[in-house]
Amino acid sequence: MIVIPGPASRELGEKVAKLTNSRIVNVNLQTFPDGESKIKLDGVVEDEDEEVVIIQSTEPPQDTHFMQLFLMVDAARDLGARNTVTVVPYLAYARQDKRFLPGEAVSIETVIKLLEASGTNRFLTVNTHEESILKKFTVPAENLSAISLLAEHFKNKGLKGALSLAPDKGALRLAQEADKVLNGGSGWLKKERDLYTGEISVEAKRFDIEGKDVVVFDDIISTGGTIAAASKIMKKQGARRVYAAGVHPLLIGEAQNKIMKSGAEGIIGTDCVSSPVSVVSVAPLIAEALSKRGV
Repeated sequence: MIVIPGPASRELGEKVAKLTNSRIVNVNLQTFPDGESKIKLDGVVEDEDEEVVIIQSTEPPQDTHFMQLFLMVDAARDLGARNTVTVVPYLAYARQDKRFLPGEAVSIETVIKLLEASGTNRFLTVNTHEESILKKFTVPAENLSAISLLAEHFKNKGLKGALSLAPDKGALRLAQEADKVLNGGSGWLKKERDLYTGEISVEAKRFDIEGKDVVVFDDIISTGGTIAAASKIMKKQGARRVYAAGVHPLLIGEAQNKIMKSGAEGIIGTDCVSSPVSVVSVAPLIAEALSKRGV
C-alpha cells in the first residue's frame, strides 16, 4: 500500500503508514500569492497491484483543503494509480445533507460528485455528521467511529462509571456507544436550532447525577455553544465533574474558553482535525479499516 499524507493530515497520515507498514509518497505544497494551491506528489504511485491511500481532512479552511484533496486524487490517478482510497477523517459540508430551506444547495452531494469525478475508488471517513450520506456515493463508502477510542481515554483517566451524555437526540447513538465502555448509563438533552439565525437552545432534562461524573459526547465541537449549555445544565444538577469529548474539535473562535467557563473540567478530541485538544489518535482505527479490506 502507498500512503499519501495530505497537507491537512501529515502527522495522521504518517501514523497510518507506519501502522500498515506502507510506503509514503509526500506532497509538496506551494501556495501562490493569490491563495491557489500547487500540488506535487514527490514519489511514484504507478503500481497496478497496490492501493494508493490519500489522507486529507477538510477542517477550516474547508474549501482550500477540499481543493487540495481533489488535486491529490486526480494527480494520483493521472500519474498511474489504478486503485485509490480517499480517507477524509473530518468531512466538511456533511451537515448540509438535504434542502432545509427552499433554494438551498445540498452541499454534501456536490462534494461527493467532485470526489468521485476526481477518481476515488473507495471512501472512508470518521463519524460523519449524517451517516445516511454514504448512500449517496456510487463507490464503496464507510463511516468509522472513534467514540470508543474517546471513551477508553476517559476510562483510563479514572472516569469509568461516568454518564455518557449526548447534547441532542441525534447524537444519542454516540452516547450509547460510549456507555459500552464507561458503563455509567447514557442520556440526551433536547436541542433546537433556528434554521434562519442558527441560534441554539438546549432544554434541561433531569438526571440522577448528584456527585457523579459526566462526559458530553458529540461528533463536532464547533463554536462550543451546545457543549457549554450541556455542561452548565449538568453542573447545576450536581455533577461532580463534566468533560467534553468531540471527534472533530474544530473549536472556532472562543469555543474552548466558552466550554471551560461553563464548568467543564476539560475537552478531549481526536486528531481527525488539528487542535490543542486532539490527544486521541484515530490512526489505529483507519489502519484497521484498510487492513480489513485486505490491503
